[in-house]
Amino acid sequence: MINPPLEYSCVPFKQLSVYELYACMRLRQEVFIIEQDCNYLDADGKDLDSHHVMGKDNAGLIKSYARILPPGLAYEGYASIGRVINHSSVRGTGEGKRLMEYAITAAKLLYPHADIKISAQSYLLRFYGNLGFIAEGEEYLEDDIPHTAMVLKT
Repeated sequence: MINPPLEYSCVPFKQLSVYELYACMRLRQEVFIIEQDCNYLDADGKDLDSHHVMGKDNAGLIKSYARILPPGLAYEGYASIGRVINHSSVRGTGEGKRLMEYAITAAKLLYPHADIKISAQSYLLRFYGNLGFIAEGEEYLEDDIPHTAMVLKT
């Protein structure tokens, strides 16, 4: 665990400051587009109706991020957690688990009657499984990376 651990918050899009929005988008681009070499439109229109989970260090820098989508926005009948990322400086410290635990708790509070569906990179099946997600269906390619749908029953 890093010292001190990140401080998490969850806010709707309208409550993000322009600085937070910029930092979130930059982190998403650094990880998904640059590191993972995925060429796609990150600003997909879903951010506006989502809640944004941010993990900030003691300097206020966003080092961990996920977005929570309401039921029907990504998957019909399911809430969803997506764009789950950690800055390279906090990987391997336990912050990924803390981020997901926070996001799951927030999603359950926001949408208490909806199960949560994710599109997990397949190499992370055990990680998400340890959080209670169950794999559903066959593996598929998303941005040339193997993914598997997983559901957490609430």
